[in-house]
Amino acid sequence: MGQPVGHESGEGRDPAGATQPGLPPGQRVQRGWPVTHYGPVPKFRPERWEFRVFGATADGGKHCWTHEEFTALPYTTVVADLHCVTKFSMLGAEWGGIPARTILDIAPPADDVTHVMVWAEYGFSSNLRLSDFASEHALFATHKDGELLTAEHGFPLRLIVPHLYAWKGPKWVRGVEYMTADRRGFWEERGYHNVGDPWREQRYSYQEEPGDGPDL
Repeated sequence: MGQPVGHESGEGRDPAGATQPGLPPGQRVQRGWPVTHYGPVPKFRPERWEFRVFGATADGGKHCWTHEEFTALPYTTVVADLHCVTKFSMLGAEWGGIPARTILDIAPPADDVTHVMVWAEYGFSSNLRLSDFASEHALFATHKDGELLTAEHGFPLRLIVPHLYAWKGPKWVRGVEYMTADRRGFWEERGYHNVGDPWREQRYSYQEEPGDGPDL
């Protein structure tokens, strides 16, 4: 399981109505960074690595970058928290990498695209609304706190979507598929909420309301 990202600092509200700066409801502060994922850690082979954008692209084609080409794209940093659905939160991390908006600019989606599927190693996938993917804070991270990510934490690339639960941003990302209709990803097919907003505590599919996602 690719388990990145979190939410920027803000105020969460617990069921009793009390506020906790920086924490969504039900979360606890985590010191350090636990390793959480499903399956083995893939071996990085730079000569075989490729990042692809495909599906409903504006020009109808597929766009590809080697590792060297992708990491040469404009680099930025985002200070954001990581909120795991297992209820720990890591606050105030600095993530460095390539903004998701950069990918949308250089490989734009067709006008009728509403969602994306982010694909990672071993066929892992996570679906996002286009508006979430296009957030100014969404980032394909290569670094945390100025250091290259370790393999266990997603090197060479993991997606950070700071306003959603961590599973919505996979580790070991390999590409993005543009979609004209929503389709559930790996964990969304297995009982996780289709949207995954930690501030609304959208953890599981049984909590979904009409319009939150396609039928299971």
